[in-house]
Amino acid sequence: MSYQGKQMKNRRDFLKQSSGLLGLSALRFITPPKALLSFSTLGCPAWNFSQIIQHATENHYSGIEIRGIKGDLDLPANSIFSPTNISSTKRQVEDVGLKIVNLGSSANMHFLDPKKRQSNLDEAKKFIELASHLSCPFIRVFPNDLPKDQPENDTVNVIIQSLIELGEFAKSSGVKVLLESHGKVIKSDMLLHIMEATNHPQVGLVWDFFNMWSITKEPPAQVYAVLKKYIFHTHIKDAIVSDMGEKYTLLGQGNAPVKEALHALKAGGYTGYYSFEWEKLWHPEIQEPEIAIPHFSKNFSSYWK
Repeated sequence: MSYQGKQMKNRRDFLKQSSGLLGLSALRFITPPKALLSFSTLGCPAWNFSQIIQHATENHYSGIEIRGIKGDLDLPANSIFSPTNISSTKRQVEDVGLKIVNLGSSANMHFLDPKKRQSNLDEAKKFIELASHLSCPFIRVFPNDLPKDQPENDTVNVIIQSLIELGEFAKSSGVKVLLESHGKVIKSDMLLHIMEATNHPQVGLVWDFFNMWSITKEPPAQVYAVLKKYIFHTHIKDAIVSDMGEKYTLLGQGNAPVKEALHALKAGGYTGYYSFEWEKLWHPEIQEPEIAIPHFSKNFSSYWK
């Protein structure tokens, strides 16, 4: 073969290889991102920490949201998070490639009574400190009520002031304080007002679309459009809602608009965790976690895609 012929052949080979590499690159580019799944330990109140880790890894979760351990909700006082044990607990999570993504406190922000308010703020601050030690990005607090014996505006204002105080406390920790759409504070306009008035970089929302929709019937896509800027974490669950009340079901077996909520999150560019909240601690009659937690991870993608 002549020198010119060799040049032509080399050029053709190069173009073939380049075309193939570009094709592979394009395929990688269009591969959809994988959803980050976690579950709340509210769903497995009988499991110890090792069992929680085991089930999370076996069922392909990326994170865990700690609401309690064996029914103990006072996480800062739990022995696995003591100064002696916290390093090994954190290592146990990291060694299997998991992440603690949220700590669920029981702190309520709606109290006007100074002693009750301070007690709840103190609880939230302990959770912030624990989250910082665990490299956990978020803690959850509740709004939670709009008591009839105190003016609604005063309640909303104390929620705002409490969030600002917690945001200031958290600003050097790297932890964000997230208010969950929960209890009676579940209307999008009220939540938007609270977030805009708080206006703190360390404060945001846990969006539980079901808590909102089951009462207000606001379409999830509409709610997400309003609150998107402030949503850093989500709670996902399904249920049959009827005149008889609510009955929690496995994903896809209820009539909650799960698909609409998930599509809104995905289309809106949400990159946080989709956290399965199976309320077994409060509703012992629902399916066991050995059934519910694997079912969620196996069936989630069909709704998300």
